[in-house]
Amino acid sequence: MTWFPIPPLIHGAAQWAALAALFGGNTVLLTAKFDAANVWRLIERHRAGVAVITGDAMGRPMIEALRAGDYDTSSLVALASSAALFSPSVKRQFVDALPNTVITDSIGSSETGFGGIKIVGRDPEYAGGPRVPPGREVLVIDEAGRPVVPGSGVIGRFARGGHVPLGYYKDPEKTAALFVEVDGARYVTPGDFARVEADGTITLLGRGNMCINTGGEKVFPEEVEGTLKAHPGVFDAIVVGVPDERLGHRVAAVVQARPGWEPDLPELNRHLRQSLAGYKVPRSLWLAEKVERTPSGKPDYRWAQRYTRERSAFAHAD
Repeated sequence: MTWFPIPPLIHGAAQWAALAALFGGNTVLLTAKFDAANVWRLIERHRAGVAVITGDAMGRPMIEALRAGDYDTSSLVALASSAALFSPSVKRQFVDALPNTVITDSIGSSETGFGGIKIVGRDPEYAGGPRVPPGREVLVIDEAGRPVVPGSGVIGRFARGGHVPLGYYKDPEKTAALFVEVDGARYVTPGDFARVEADGTITLLGRGNMCINTGGEKVFPEEVEGTLKAHPGVFDAIVVGVPDERLGHRVAAVVQARPGWEPDLPELNRHLRQSLAGYKVPRSLWLAEKVERTPSGKPDYRWAQRYTRERSAFAHAD
C-alpha cells in the first residue's frame, strides 16, 4: 500500500507515518510543497491508500479543493489527522465527501508519541477539543501530581508513560519540570491540558502556555477556533489574549474571511454563543488577508499576537 504523509518531514506526524509505512514494507509518497489540489492529483495518480494530515491547516483547503475538482479517491482507505485542531465542521465535510474512507483524529506530541485515537463519525460530539479513548499508559494528572478521577471535571496535564524520552537535550530544568513520577512510574507531561470524561475518554483542551486568563476564567484557544471556523464566512482563525484593563486579558480573534463575506462581530458572537459560554466569545476582532501558520501547519500564535499589537482591531464588543 502507498502511504502519503502530507506534512513536511520536520513534523513528527510525517516522520512517524513514513517510518511506520517503511517498516511495514509499504511505499511512501512525499511532496515537496503542500498544494491542496496537487495532493488530490497525487493520491489519484499513485493510488495512495493512506493519507496523513495535520488538522484544519491541511484539511480545510483539501476538502475545498476536492469539492471544486474531479478526482478519483477510490484508493483512499484511511485519512488520519493528528498534531493540530481538526474541527468538527471540517471533519463532517470529509465524512460526507469520503464515505468509504476511515477518518481518524488522534492526539500526541513529539515527547509522548501516540496518546489516543478515535474514528470520526458524521456528527461528532464536540467537548471543547478532540475526545479519544486513551492509549496505553496515558494519564491526566492534577496539580498535586495525582491521576484525575474520570467525570470529576478537573482539568489536568496530559501525561504518558512507558517508552518516553530520557529528557530534553542539555536542559535539566525543563526535564525536571516536565518529566514526573506517578506511583513510582515515569511520565512526560509536554504541556497539554486535558479532561477525563465519565466514560474514561480524554478530551484534549490545548497547550497551557496558550491558555487565556480572562477575568479569572480560563479559555483554550483551540475550542474557540474550532467554533469560529464552523461559521460559513470564516476560512481560518487564530484566537489569542490581548491586554484588557478590567479583565487582565480579553479573548480576541484574527480571522481570514472567505471572499465576499463582510465580517460582522455581533453576527459571529451570536454564532459562537450557540456552542460556547459567553466568557469564551472573542470581544475583539482583527482581519487578515491570510492567517499565518508554522511550516508544520500549526497556528502561529506569535504572529497573531504581533498582528494584534501592530494593527487596529476591525471591531470591539462592549
